[in-house]
Amino acid sequence: MKFTNQSKAGLLFALPWLIGFSVFLLYPLLRAFYNSFTEYTVLTPAVWIGTENYHALMKDKVFWQSLGNTFYYAIFAVPLSTIVAIGLALLLNTKVKGQAFYRTFFFLPALVPAVPMAILWLWLFNGEKGIVNYGIQVLNDHNWLFQVPKPNWLGDKTVAKNVLVIMSTWTVGHAMVIYLAGLQQVPLALYEAADLDGASPIRKTFKITLPMLSPVIMFNVIMSIITSFQIFTQPYIMFPGGAPERSTYFYSMYIYDAAFRDNNMGYASAMGWIMFLIIFILTFFARKYMDKKVHYEAN
Repeated sequence: MKFTNQSKAGLLFALPWLIGFSVFLLYPLLRAFYNSFTEYTVLTPAVWIGTENYHALMKDKVFWQSLGNTFYYAIFAVPLSTIVAIGLALLLNTKVKGQAFYRTFFFLPALVPAVPMAILWLWLFNGEKGIVNYGIQVLNDHNWLFQVPKPNWLGDKTVAKNVLVIMSTWTVGHAMVIYLAGLQQVPLALYEAADLDGASPIRKTFKITLPMLSPVIMFNVIMSIITSFQIFTQPYIMFPGGAPERSTYFYSMYIYDAAFRDNNMGYASAMGWIMFLIIFILTFFARKYMDKKVHYEAN
């Protein structure tokens, strides 16, 4: 195969990316796959043990608990964050006074680093002195009909995961901006035709806006699935060790602890590859399912 001058120039320009991809992504990926079949502690040479790490994982109760916690978070956080992001985008797409201010206001939380955000939410949901429970107490003091319970948000295992699900709506700014861009591409002629037919705003939303926005929805949902299975910083800061009772101990936290606390890189690599397969399967089926419902303008 002969390379033309143009092909050589293209390869030369792509070379920095190819080197970076090979060194920082491809090699670590292949090395982690090899390490998953070894007993490896970094300080000692890797010893081939076959599939023992994977067999051990199948009997590991903490593995199944962390995986269950992660699935719970993904099942509730992905739909909730998607609905909130689309709702905000629809509201911010209307022509109102101060539109630029509102768009900036709702996008700013997405720029807050994960650690300060976790500390902020620790303050909000503190069971004794948190702002949320203080607001509930004020409501109860002025309510003669019924009393709203004040949960121990951070200390009750049945509630703690829900705090993180609620937190997922705090960082929808990036998805919101993408939805806003998608809304700008919806042809106005479709709305004008719907107005002539007497369609209500709700009907126009479900029959025009959302179908035309479906390619963007599919992209954001798939990205949300991927990121939800990689949640780490917030629960690691807010719930050390997965407290209470490992109800907030997520899969990525178990991988980190196995690798850097227990110094068991082989075991952590096996978990990493299982996570890769889970995310790959979920995104594959989500792509297959949603692709049938996506409306492309050119079709």
